[in-house]
Amino acid sequence: MMAKRLTVRDLLDQRGKHQFAMLRVETLEEAEAAEKAGVELLSIPPAMIMDRRFRDAAPTAFAFPGDNFYEIGDTADFLKWAFPLYKHGADGFYCSGSLTTIRAMADHALPVCGHVGLIPSKRTWTGGFKAVGKTLETAQRVWNQVKALEEAGAFAAEIEVVPHAITQAIAERTSLFLISMGAGAGGHAQYLFTDDVLGQNPGHIPRHAKVYADFAGEYARLQEKRVTAMRAFADDVHDGTYPAP
Repeated sequence: MMAKRLTVRDLLDQRGKHQFAMLRVETLEEAEAAEKAGVELLSIPPAMIMDRRFRDAAPTAFAFPGDNFYEIGDTADFLKWAFPLYKHGADGFYCSGSLTTIRAMADHALPVCGHVGLIPSKRTWTGGFKAVGKTLETAQRVWNQVKALEEAGAFAAEIEVVPHAITQAIAERTSLFLISMGAGAGGHAQYLFTDDVLGQNPGHIPRHAKVYADFAGEYARLQEKRVTAMRAFADDVHDGTYPAP
């Protein structure tokens, strides 16, 4: 018997009782692998939720489509963006937009996940790609962001690159479901990118990430095999070996 798809109520009821796993996936193959591996929460490109094959690949995953606020627009744009996705089975929505936008989405019963701490699309305000919350002032800023999201009607928040002790203290004082990306075990879910987990990211790997495979090396070996096979074909053509009689 297939496990049922998680709901917002399930996530909130399981806070502190079960640590959820979450991945950002970019392909249907990754989504299917995550489902089979027992990863409960998926961040996905918005277009994926519109693909009928997604629910065949990941029938029980709690799916968060999301994009940067500047790719979507203002509050009205966010609502127009979210409604079709919700109709096609989105379970929640990542939103790095304004509190006004989050409030409007929540007013329409759309489950919204905000973002606090290091917000890559807004990193200029916190000094770039670095931890947020290491001083009293910045820790209070994270806490105030969480309280503002609560008041706006969000049900969850991604808390990114915040010291563990701060995340833990906030988790004990908030009603939000906290999704930790490099913010320690105090969160209610642990979130990484599939590119990092599979080792298919040839560039910088964040300090909080953990690599479990070497897909980049496998891809390099496959590319070598492509070149070898194609060179053999070209040589056969050039010397008349292919096509054979």
